[in-house]
Amino acid sequence: MAILRRTRKGRSAGEDATPVEEELGTDPAQAEEGERTGEGETEPADTGDPAAETDRVAETDEVAETDEATEASAVDERDDTAERDAVPADADDLPAEAAAEDAEHGPEDDADAEDVEDAPAEDDLPIDENPVVERPRRGLRGSLPIALVQAAHLKQAISTALILAAVAAVAGRSPREVGVVALTVLCGQVILGWHNDIVDAARDARQETPGKPLADGRLSRETAWYAIVVAALLLVPLAITTGITAAFYYFISVVVGMLGNLVLRRGILSWLTWAISFALLPFYLSYGGWGGQTTGPPPEPAIVVLAALLGIGVHFMRSVWGLVGDHEEGWTYLPLRLALKIGATRLLALATAYTVVIVILLLVFGAKVGLSQ
Repeated sequence: MAILRRTRKGRSAGEDATPVEEELGTDPAQAEEGERTGEGETEPADTGDPAAETDRVAETDEVAETDEATEASAVDERDDTAERDAVPADADDLPAEAAAEDAEHGPEDDADAEDVEDAPAEDDLPIDENPVVERPRRGLRGSLPIALVQAAHLKQAISTALILAAVAAVAGRSPREVGVVALTVLCGQVILGWHNDIVDAARDARQETPGKPLADGRLSRETAWYAIVVAALLLVPLAITTGITAAFYYFISVVVGMLGNLVLRRGILSWLTWAISFALLPFYLSYGGWGGQTTGPPPEPAIVVLAALLGIGVHFMRSVWGLVGDHEEGWTYLPLRLALKIGATRLLALATAYTVVIVILLLVFGAKVGLSQ
């Protein structure tokens, strides 16, 4: 009985134990026959001893319970291993094959991610070099202040303001009065320039005239009108500074100039509004002084005539630059008719010389007889 117990335990522990049959003296031929027939272990022979039989049965049950417990423990270990393999806690618990696969495909996935990140956004895509709709130009040239300056006909405005300021200085006006005259005339001429470009916006767009912000879209009509209103609000106190009567004549001069942008400018009498507008300027200088209630004497007739002639010269000089476009538009004003006969270059030279002579005469008459009677 003791021998049987040691043998069973040795086999459960995986030791190289001697078969039970050999320990009990079982017939080798009978054991071999049992192995060939597929039976498990050969049961020991019945010795006829009831007590021994009882011990053998008990020992067999004890071995069976031990085997079942061992098998159940092995099953639990396999289940635990399967659960750990199925849901890894972190990247370190991944199987070796999975780790190798990640190592193999990881760089490609990272590269794809970098390609997606480096892909240009929709806003970064290159703009078509030949767009259907022309975009407004940007930068300093396309800024609002520059556009307002270009639409103001600033050369003409500055030239007219300096001429009248010089006449006022020669006539003996004080320096502060001369300064106010220059600012007032400059403001009025800027208003006339903006209004002229508003009226001619469609024509300038058809002719593709350069340097016209209202025609090429860099300046809107609403913005130009807003600038005119602001300049008019500034013009009122400037003009009244030299007297209400003087301010009235200057306001009428500006209104006539704006009217000339709308009527008569396409025909033979295009020069008329220019002559009237400039003829009113000596009234502004003569009746002006310092203070809102100041009223001077009327101007000298010679100064009034010279001022009107100056307006006609300025009109001719200004018209030369648009002769081609105006001719295509069907205009028939006087400068255009003369240019068709003598040429634009000669017309410009004659108009410039004529204007310079009139300015010199204004300075001479202003120094000798003065602006007022």
